[in-house]
Amino acid sequence: MSKSSIVILDDHAVVRQGLARVINNQETMTVSASFQDGQGLLHYLQTEKPDLVISDLSLKDINGLELIKTLHFKYPELHILVLSMHDETMYADRVLKAGARGYIMKEKVTKELIKAINTVLNNGIYTSEELSQKMLESSLRNKIVEDVSTDKLLTDRELEVLEYTGDGLTTEEIADKLMLGTKTIETYKTRIKEKLSLKNVNQLIKYAVEWRLKTRL
Repeated sequence: MSKSSIVILDDHAVVRQGLARVINNQETMTVSASFQDGQGLLHYLQTEKPDLVISDLSLKDINGLELIKTLHFKYPELHILVLSMHDETMYADRVLKAGARGYIMKEKVTKELIKAINTVLNNGIYTSEELSQKMLESSLRNKIVEDVSTDKLLTDRELEVLEYTGDGLTTEEIADKLMLGTKTIETYKTRIKEKLSLKNVNQLIKYAVEWRLKTRL
């Protein structure tokens, strides 16, 4: 019986090694390659055809969501599972719409990784049990609907900036996280204010904090 071929994409070596160790202990799957950047993966896929790619969203050389869209467009048969530190209530919907078949937060990887891989390889869609349960609750569903306008108005990068602003990070700290210049972050903040009809930075911060509290519920 041939094993399912899995490729790992994450910019942290310790994460790649940890995932590979867990996966290679399974009888039905094996890690055929791992990469620290998106370009390495794209080059690999020109000649190889793995069954599944496990990808982080926060990459050094390319926006994770844009990479997923590219992979889904160029390799529609490729299964994609996203593993990220970003809050699933904020990003799971975007990730699935971009073409991925599953989303796991890194803090839950030990418990859910193999189950998620098997679900995706069998053409299912995987989100955590907690998120699936929450989405069945009408009260949270209503809150998600309220936040849809925010998600649709903002680009993927603007959403990241809003998230980190709501978490209390300064412009400089956000720039370091996203590996961008402070002026670029300020530009994103200006665009966010315009799209959400916020008059100043204080209103932006207040909105971001309240929005983050909602998404964590």
